[in-house]
Amino acid sequence: MSSIQNNPENTPHILVLGMGGTIAGLAASPNERPLDYRAGQVEVSSLLAHVKSAIPAGIELVSRQVANINSRNLTDPLLGLLGRVVREALANTLVKGIVVTHGTDTLEETGIFLQIIGGKYAQNLGKRVILTAAMLPSNAPKADGPSNLLDAIRWASTPLENCPGGIFAVMDGRACMAMDLAKRHSTALNAPIQDSPSSSVGLINPTWLSGVKAVQELWTEDWPIPQDQEWPWVEILTSHAGARPETINQWQSSGVKGLVLAGSGIGGFHDAWKDSLLGLAKQGVALVRTSRTGGGQTYPDLPEKDLAGCLASGGLSAPRARIALQLALNAEKQAHIIGKSLTWQDFFARIAVLPVIG
Repeated sequence: MSSIQNNPENTPHILVLGMGGTIAGLAASPNERPLDYRAGQVEVSSLLAHVKSAIPAGIELVSRQVANINSRNLTDPLLGLLGRVVREALANTLVKGIVVTHGTDTLEETGIFLQIIGGKYAQNLGKRVILTAAMLPSNAPKADGPSNLLDAIRWASTPLENCPGGIFAVMDGRACMAMDLAKRHSTALNAPIQDSPSSSVGLINPTWLSGVKAVQELWTEDWPIPQDQEWPWVEILTSHAGARPETINQWQSSGVKGLVLAGSGIGGFHDAWKDSLLGLAKQGVALVRTSRTGGGQTYPDLPEKDLAGCLASGGLSAPRARIALQLALNAEKQAHIIGKSLTWQDFFARIAVLPVIG
């Protein structure tokens, strides 16, 4: 029989980290109003206890509560804490894999973050970090959390010859690279994963694996985690009909370090913004251009030539581009400290140009 340990033991195990979210939520009237609930109410140890009988024999589990929040309230310092916990766990020879239970609202931010700060490390060690979540609270009649959690545990413990190490996500019987997560539906049970370019029908298939390996070959270096007070300030602005230059001008003396521009179509922004954005770029504010559509690619110099210093986001959605830009700005700062003349553009381009699977 498998076992669940609340205190680490000197035995090989899968580490399950709880971050809260709907998977740990409770509805006051689950039968009548399952979507009227409070997220982050149930401890991860209790989530595991409810699925204990279905966990495959021989798998030892250790649980740790990192946070128990509604993921819409995720903060930069909390992301940093999770990243440090994951890195520390990967370095532990007794930890054979990691599962993270998380809220769906910001799952895509956490997915790209863990890839950037630990994707290569996990790959080199041959260990998997599996993000999972739920769209229904834990006490809903058809709660999807238990099956997602079981799938994540099974995949975290799958032999290495069947799938490489790395940062992945599992929901509703599907898997994807965690860096491709994007919640594009408010209620669908596979919302964060349904339109992922690296989504696999079934947890593992050969065509999908070849695409994953192609991406992993190009991811050569993890980036540092910012200290709590050193996360660069980056905001997302959405272009729309009737956009005004004042939307951009108000940031001139704010101290903001970067802006992600969620443009219309293939990433174009309103002409009313152009002069103001040029002024911000001259001040050293980093600019990244993406699309507000939520899918597809944002290409360099389309629909017109990019402003000097502005980069296209490739396949990154606005929330993921924001995390990538924060970490790129921090990586630039750390590189300069040790005498390397790398820019945030050098770092950001590494993830914006990764191939699309499928």
